[in-house]
Amino acid sequence: MPDLFIDGEWRSGSGTAPVLNPFDASVVRHVDQASAADVDEAVAAARRAFDGGPWRSVEAPERGALLRRIAELLQREKEEIARTETLDTGKTLVESRIDVDDVTAVFRYYADLADKDSGRLVETGQAAVVSLVVHEPVGVCALVTPWNYPLLQLSWKVAPALAAGNTMVIKPSEVTPLTSIHLVKLCAEAGVPPGVVNIVLGDGPSVGAPLTSHPDVDMVSFTGGLATGQSIIRASADTVKRTAVELGGKNPDIIFADTDFELAVDYAMLAVFLHSGQVCSAGARLVVEDSLADALVAEIAVRAAKIRLGNGLEDGVEVGPMVSEAHRAKIEAYVQSARDEGATVVCGGTRPSDPALQQGFFYLPTVITGVTRESRVVREETFGPILTVERFRTEEEAIALGNDTDYGLAGAVFTRDMGRAHRVSRALRHGTVWINDYHPYVPGAEWGGMKRSGNGRELGPTGLREYQEAKHIWHNTAPEPQRWFKG
Repeated sequence: MPDLFIDGEWRSGSGTAPVLNPFDASVVRHVDQASAADVDEAVAAARRAFDGGPWRSVEAPERGALLRRIAELLQREKEEIARTETLDTGKTLVESRIDVDDVTAVFRYYADLADKDSGRLVETGQAAVVSLVVHEPVGVCALVTPWNYPLLQLSWKVAPALAAGNTMVIKPSEVTPLTSIHLVKLCAEAGVPPGVVNIVLGDGPSVGAPLTSHPDVDMVSFTGGLATGQSIIRASADTVKRTAVELGGKNPDIIFADTDFELAVDYAMLAVFLHSGQVCSAGARLVVEDSLADALVAEIAVRAAKIRLGNGLEDGVEVGPMVSEAHRAKIEAYVQSARDEGATVVCGGTRPSDPALQQGFFYLPTVITGVTRESRVVREETFGPILTVERFRTEEEAIALGNDTDYGLAGAVFTRDMGRAHRVSRALRHGTVWINDYHPYVPGAEWGGMKRSGNGRELGPTGLREYQEAKHIWHNTAPEPQRWFKG
């Protein structure tokens, strides 16, 4: 079956490209690649479906019902989708199953929200005037997603875009496109009209750039790297597109000395080593009170060395590989830069020696001490299993370190002192702050970053608003001549 979906039809591309299993570099399958002409056709189909197709006449309750059907189909095919996600990304099957459940929850959340907005009456002081603010769909949306959570991140875009009444062209990462294709199949099965949901496959220069700069695209929603996001924002200026971009983070995990020791160790590892650190909100910066630091780092190093790496499809495996050989090379370069700058690699810092892992893109969980605020490994988003350690003595210093980053996506504070916890959480300039926890989210709470972590928000009511335009309708119910001009 072809892999491009344009105007309600599956089509072949101009060529194919392999999708690799990161565990052993084997080819999962080849997928069709789109051309610039395919991008044009997909955008044109979305434009027609929005401007004149039946989608405009679909009322909000029916859109909500459609989202609920997609949620049901996701659960029907949960095991197949989860297995595909693991083959595609290398993450454990346990994580992939959680992802499918989280995606289902996102569709159900926006299904419930779709028909809840009837507009807002504005008081005018004039009895004969009805002043109403309504929210309408933005139009044609380009949805560009990353390789680390391909299905989850796509759901954060598709569900609110459909709930608001938009049409869309999806461009998943060329590295991990398989579950995105599967979701589009489920959208079609659920009854989404032709042209409303389209998908094109390929890399950034060939497909992403012409899609995001296309003059008939009204909005771009992008999750990925800073440099690509900046390029999209610049390209969008020509047509004054709306953009919503989430561009990663360099996230502090702040642990005070009064934290229970076992809790501190457990969450510090969870924060950074989940999915091999390939998480935009990963707690890659351990910011720890000086009196706790030595013992905490020593215990983390012991336990990190025991993390079981392997095939995500196997029971008992705790961490999978890097997503690609190119990405592992980036991780290796960051660790080498830390060594060159005089830092100490406490554990990890190499590829595993296990013969069973040699074909895949594995890298050992790594802890680095002796870094400075100027170290590349501290300043830049490494997006891998690398934990750097910074120390503080006072609450003020902890806050300063937590905010000393160009990014502002997420962070955490661990302490038994709830007054301190809330002071620090309010002072941190990050879009999400966890207290005595790390990583959880819910569909009803907004997600996004400050500073160079991006603009706009996904999830929550604001995530729906990103895909809507506010329109003011002024209705004079008893018009009379104004006689402004006397002639």
